[in-house]
Amino acid sequence: MKQAIVIGSGFSGLSAACFLANAGWKVTILEKNSTPGGRARQFSEAGFTFDMGPSWYWMPDVFERFFNQFNKKVSDYYELDRLNPSYKIFWQDDEINIPADFEELKNLFNSLEENGAEKLEQFLKEAEYKYRVGINKLVHKPGLSVLEFADTDLIKGVFKLDVFANMSKHVAKYFTNPKLKQLLEFPVLFLGALPKNIPALYSLMNYADLVGGTWYPKKGMYSIVDGMYQLAVELGVEFYFDEEVIEIVVENGRANQVKSKKSKAKNLDQKNNEQGTMNAEVLYKADVIIASSDYHHTETKLLEPKYQTYTAKYWESRVMAPSCLLYYVGLNKKLNNLLHHNLFFDTDFDQHGKEIYDSKVYPTDPMFYLCAPSITDETVAPKGFENLFFLIPIASGLENDTEELRKKYFDVVVERLEKRIGESIKDAIVYYKSYATSNFIEDYNSFKGNAYGLANTLLQTSILKPSCRSKKVENLFYTGQLTVPGPGIPPSLISGEVVAGLVNNLYK
Repeated sequence: MKQAIVIGSGFSGLSAACFLANAGWKVTILEKNSTPGGRARQFSEAGFTFDMGPSWYWMPDVFERFFNQFNKKVSDYYELDRLNPSYKIFWQDDEINIPADFEELKNLFNSLEENGAEKLEQFLKEAEYKYRVGINKLVHKPGLSVLEFADTDLIKGVFKLDVFANMSKHVAKYFTNPKLKQLLEFPVLFLGALPKNIPALYSLMNYADLVGGTWYPKKGMYSIVDGMYQLAVELGVEFYFDEEVIEIVVENGRANQVKSKKSKAKNLDQKNNEQGTMNAEVLYKADVIIASSDYHHTETKLLEPKYQTYTAKYWESRVMAPSCLLYYVGLNKKLNNLLHHNLFFDTDFDQHGKEIYDSKVYPTDPMFYLCAPSITDETVAPKGFENLFFLIPIASGLENDTEELRKKYFDVVVERLEKRIGESIKDAIVYYKSYATSNFIEDYNSFKGNAYGLANTLLQTSILKPSCRSKKVENLFYTGQLTVPGPGIPPSLISGEVVAGLVNNLYK
């Protein structure tokens, strides 16, 4: 039986492991942290349960498709509820709930712009085409050759896909109202770049948002991780937690072994792992290695220089998606006038964007996002309490990540929140934890402390991304947010599938 080592148990690593195990491979996952999930881990403190990273559940069809390929359903592992309203946006002079019902949504567009509903339907008709072609064809390519795109549907539809137009101009072609423009532009921020630098192809995200809907897996986003972990175990995947990979051993252009270091005395998965000793080094043999760990770290820290595909200059020239200032907060009371998801666009959208991508400095007056899952899910906080997750996008690579600076920004967003909802918050805080660039680096070896990977700009799309197959090591492959197809949970699921398919085809 052929053996595969997967480094890291984020979404892409779990996905790749499941597909390879299902194809008959013996698969072992080595995970630096004590639980699976990568950036989507979860922790509990003081009666609160916090999802550490992703909090938006879009594209439910992608998740369903993933489990269906193993003759399973999403509902075999977790329950979903569609949020209605989907989310709330706070502007300087207004606040609007974005309805899940499409007729109500059209009424909202009509109230903000003449013929808004008609324009919305036209806009989403184009977006649906991009979604169908993009999800079914474009993102399932490994990005190793332009010949992959010699597809009749892709060639015929190249102009309809709007690959060479930018998102900002595309939205402006339909709408003039600044609020509607921001509403339609904000989803691409998840792709790590400003709307003016993202191909209009990604209006497919609007279809995912406004038609596909915003959902919530009961007990939190970690339910997805737990479901995938259970599936992987059912398929025979072995997990070794608290084992950080410290070297990929290459001989004559082939990676034959992976060296890891046990960081704790005992592994969580007792069934599949012998008790180890503190900081012991272990060697694992493999026919193929898939790194779902940070691509830059894997290349520069785990491989000898002669086996690295990309230079330091190359990495420095990459346009990175943002990092984040995150805050996990527990309150001893409930709040009014909030939804599960809340976007605070009550400051200068363009200025904050420039500070992330152009000047690369800490924001002067940040936009922020607030998730309050306890509004939907009573299991994530004690009864009568509120669970809050704040996110401020910041540039990747920023230094001076001090607790003093984190506290400064926390005070800024809390004061703005208090003014908008007319309630005090600071005096109700019973739990507080911050998380930022240095934590991303420490926990995930994240390049420049990024949170979302590479920005999905035109020059960093598909074959222009770091390759999912090493150009120097024959049997080394990469998956995750720094390679194809890009950042986000659904793309990560697909990334694992694409790489597993490539491996399986090459090493049948």
